[in-house]
Amino acid sequence: MTGQRGGGIPTDQDEGEHPTFDTSVAHIARVYDYWLGGKDNYAADREAGDAAINAYPDLVTSVRANRAFLARTVRYLAGEAGIRQFLDIGTGIPSANNTHEVAQAVAPGCRVVYVDNDPVVLAHARALLTDSPQVTTAYIDADLRDVTTILDQAAAILDFSSPVAVMLIAILHVIGDDDDPYGIVARLMDAVPPGSYLALSHAASDIVPAQSAEMVNRLNQRMHQQGILRSQAEVARFFDGLDLLEPGVVRVQEWRPGSETEARSRSNMWGGVARKR
Repeated sequence: MTGQRGGGIPTDQDEGEHPTFDTSVAHIARVYDYWLGGKDNYAADREAGDAAINAYPDLVTSVRANRAFLARTVRYLAGEAGIRQFLDIGTGIPSANNTHEVAQAVAPGCRVVYVDNDPVVLAHARALLTDSPQVTTAYIDADLRDVTTILDQAAAILDFSSPVAVMLIAILHVIGDDDDPYGIVARLMDAVPPGSYLALSHAASDIVPAQSAEMVNRLNQRMHQQGILRSQAEVARFFDGLDLLEPGVVRVQEWRPGSETEARSRSNMWGGVARKR
């Protein structure tokens, strides 16, 4: 991690430099930004996003439900659970209610390390994740598959002798079985002490199977990143060896919703939170 500013985002580039990326090919971070109503996307991203929506019309609702799940889990972890350190992997383009914003609102002293390897995210991170004197926030340019690099660099900000919340929100469905996603999660949780938490969400294969399969097929035809869907049982397996909190692995809108209206919204995402013994 180089170029870190106090309370800010480390980057391997100077202030005047920006990573280059191909805007003619859809990119998952920019497509997700489009679904959330953001402005950091291009025609190829919008075309891919619309193709997916045509296959699964509730997609935007699902993405927003997942974002709300992130906020509720961070609020719980920083509040009731007393967590003061967060390792958020697969950050995406920052938008409203980022992990550090929600955590800071509950406990100003929280430390947050974001991890992503997408060039477009690195390009926007400095501008969209603003400094705050109340929270230590850092950004690591790394791939989820490279657990060693993530842990080594995160140790510059996080104290791995104290509990850490590992956030894997809507990221594991771009990790294929050949890359051993379960092993990746196990290595991350092995590195944190008892009292730490895992918060995870994942696109579902078994909520609206036909629509979901077509949605992923259309996205995979248009993006370099290839998505994979998993069942509730397959998502629950990521929590093996941990104490799963109530209500278990459920549709993200059903995880401790703030209202009946929120609980009745639609999504195609499984989510859950678990504590390490």
